[in-house]
Amino acid sequence: MSTACLATPRAVVTGAGGPMGHAVARRLLEAGARGVALTDISGRRLEGTVAALRGQFPKAQIVAQRGDVTDAGEAGDFAAMALEALGGIDVLVNTVGGLRSDRLYTPLLEMDEAQWRATFDLNLMGAFHLIRAFAPGMRAQGAGRIVNFATIVFGGEYGQADYAAAKAAVASLTRSLAAELAPHVTVNAVAPGLTRTSVTETIPAEEAARLTALAFNRRMAEPEEIAEAVAFFASEPARFVTGEIMAVSGGIHPHL
Repeated sequence: MSTACLATPRAVVTGAGGPMGHAVARRLLEAGARGVALTDISGRRLEGTVAALRGQFPKAQIVAQRGDVTDAGEAGDFAAMALEALGGIDVLVNTVGGLRSDRLYTPLLEMDEAQWRATFDLNLMGAFHLIRAFAPGMRAQGAGRIVNFATIVFGGEYGQADYAAAKAAVASLTRSLAAELAPHVTVNAVAPGLTRTSVTETIPAEEAARLTALAFNRRMAEPEEIAEAVAFFASEPARFVTGEIMAVSGGIHPHL
């Protein structure tokens, strides 16, 4: 693939109905993506993103399909649509992930098996399905970018054993795939700190203040700031950057 193609890529963004996915899709279009294929489990939220992006980027090809990418069938249907509509995919951003509980903290001894399995499915299965769907085409065309979403707590966090362990698996998956898909396809991950999204809006003010105080910047990240890191990994200048986990956390360092 020529460098011109990576300068104007065809991109897939999952979780595009949420603030993070929306910001990522918008940033990729601002950076020159000529087409994006978007998906989200919420059809209503996805429609909102599509309407906003089509209004802002009327010349870009924007296609979307509601789906649960953790389900093999729905992920496969979305991938087939994206490949047919855009003629190939150059960039895959696996934004889908998060907690599978209405509690911010659940000690492991209070956690049931259903929550444990659901958290791993949410954070890993979408990436598993879509990497298998799009990576062969990237290898065949000689270039591609895959960006996964980890978190700064992947080294372990009180009350979030399921989420931290699942994101540690995302980090490990990123390194493994970087080796498997080299030299032409890069695989990297962003590790956000606390970020202003619809989820963090539900965190009690006292807890939000405690968490933001851990960052050097003493605030939450904005989704657009996370999207900047994604856009870098997706770019042609990042062609020699692979297997990296980039913290976007205001100075909080993820570690095992």
